[in-house]
Amino acid sequence: MPASYQPPMRKDEEKNRTHSQSAATNLKTETLTVRQVLDHKGSDVFSITPDETLRSAVEILRDQRIGALLVCDTEGALVGILSERDIVRKLADAPGQTLPQKVGDVMTSKVQTCEPSETLMQILKTMNAGRFRHMPVMEDGALAGMITIGDVVNYRLVELEHEALQLKQLIVG
Repeated sequence: MPASYQPPMRKDEEKNRTHSQSAATNLKTETLTVRQVLDHKGSDVFSITPDETLRSAVEILRDQRIGALLVCDTEGALVGILSERDIVRKLADAPGQTLPQKVGDVMTSKVQTCEPSETLMQILKTMNAGRFRHMPVMEDGALAGMITIGDVVNYRLVELEHEALQLKQLIVG
């Protein structure tokens, strides 16, 4: 019968140990940045102009399987963001009259943006405080991509899986 795992005790002989996480590493905010997420996922974004209809926006959201569109003017400058939530609110306010409306009349025009150098912890706090899930990334005044709450969670899950695999190899190996 295999012996049960016993955690190390102070009196145990000190051995070379690795620590995948500790209070210090879990609370570090300078390690993971927006740039790392964008490097992994890419900087492609989907956008629409303010003059287009919500019908067009809904079709793009459906076809691309995304939750928000950036709204850009004809020169490509960011002027707003249109999320599924914006559309649902408009549906509740004007049932049966929503899809022909212009994106510019429904979009969120005060867009919270971030920069690639910002930490994921900063972004998570901002998204949580503002109760939104999509944030455009701006670099040198130009659109550099978009980060979502799903990107951040996925990035962290992959990290945790990697750490678990390393720990398993240490224990087995």
